[in-house]
Amino acid sequence: MADIFERLLKNYGPIGQHRERAHGYFAFPKLEGEIGSRMKFRGKEMVVWSLNNYLGLANHPEIRKADADAAAQFGLASPMGARMMSGNTNYHERLEQELAEFESKEDAILLNFGYQGMVSIIDVLCGRHDVIVYDAESHACIIDGLRLHPGHRYVFKHNDIEDFEKQLQRATALVDKQKAGGILVITEGVFGMAGDQGKIKEIVDLKSKYDFRLLVDDAHGFGTLGETGAGAGEAQGVQDQIDLYFSTFAKSMASIGAFVAGPKSIIDYIRYNIRSQIFAKSLPMPLVLGNLKRLELLRTRPELKAKLWENATKLQQGLKERGFDIGKTDSVVTPVYMKGGVEEATAMVMDLRENYGIFCSIVVYPVIPKGHIIYRLIPTAAHSDEDIRLTLIAFDETKKKLDAGEYKVEAIPDMAEAQ
Repeated sequence: MADIFERLLKNYGPIGQHRERAHGYFAFPKLEGEIGSRMKFRGKEMVVWSLNNYLGLANHPEIRKADADAAAQFGLASPMGARMMSGNTNYHERLEQELAEFESKEDAILLNFGYQGMVSIIDVLCGRHDVIVYDAESHACIIDGLRLHPGHRYVFKHNDIEDFEKQLQRATALVDKQKAGGILVITEGVFGMAGDQGKIKEIVDLKSKYDFRLLVDDAHGFGTLGETGAGAGEAQGVQDQIDLYFSTFAKSMASIGAFVAGPKSIIDYIRYNIRSQIFAKSLPMPLVLGNLKRLELLRTRPELKAKLWENATKLQQGLKERGFDIGKTDSVVTPVYMKGGVEEATAMVMDLRENYGIFCSIVVYPVIPKGHIIYRLIPTAAHSDEDIRLTLIAFDETKKKLDAGEYKVEAIPDMAEAQ
């Protein structure tokens, strides 16, 4: 019989194998100081493009005051217990009501975390006879929820409506054959890596032809898209056709928690059956009150979203004018696609941080195919024109070095030794 720990230690995984050299720099880096467009990394000031603080609420003075006042009044323990037993309050229900109204839905339920929430929603909605049809580039929380699904699932090519319909046909045929179950379609409002919106309008157009329900994860669209900030459904004019609308508070709201909104009868079903909430402590009161304040600012301060888009447009246009490939993004998420190996990407990241003071996320193999590099820049309302100017200069100069082969190195340096 094999020892479980021995097996794990023989294979730390594609990322974990680099842990000793990468930890603290490429993996698990520590950004210090108040959250904003400028923070410190290893003692140096950086222009930071890695935080989903879209509307700049993380350190907004009204938010800081609301958080502090709520913590002083209630502490982190209140309310004690799961909501079904002893952890419900008028504030929790008020936040749910306001979220539902904001998303033009009948009702909403709070969830403690976005990732956990999506996994749990899939679990509570679907049984073994139900079939799930989902986009190939769905977030990990959706994929992990699908892994727990006991029934069939069909994946369609990313934003490919022709293939989506083909998978719908397969799902319909299976449900008809089983004479049991239904179909749940899952997509995203904004795909967080590439920045392109899910084709929600085209998907709902097929509701007249096929029988299915639609669940949309709009983590990156909530607060950033649509006239009022209600998200991708509002932006595409089909909010009323989304059966269940999900988002997290971890991005535009710069907080913790999540919610799903939809018909009152279905939200009630979820409320009384979602195991991750029934058996978990209620969302602490300071988070609930803080999220109420955040939602208020999201609704009443359109200038925050306007500033976010002003910065995103300047950054994206500046990159395109300099010949960079930013793909098909139609959101504020800004990917920059380049060619190169892991070693080159490593050296380029170090150059950007050490010599240009630019901190951004990078994605390489095995997350994407070998030979490709993706930088993901997240503009926020907190960024300045100077932040954008310095970043464009840095990308211009490092791209020239990459193309000239200056970043070809043999291995990832040992960052533990470099500290």
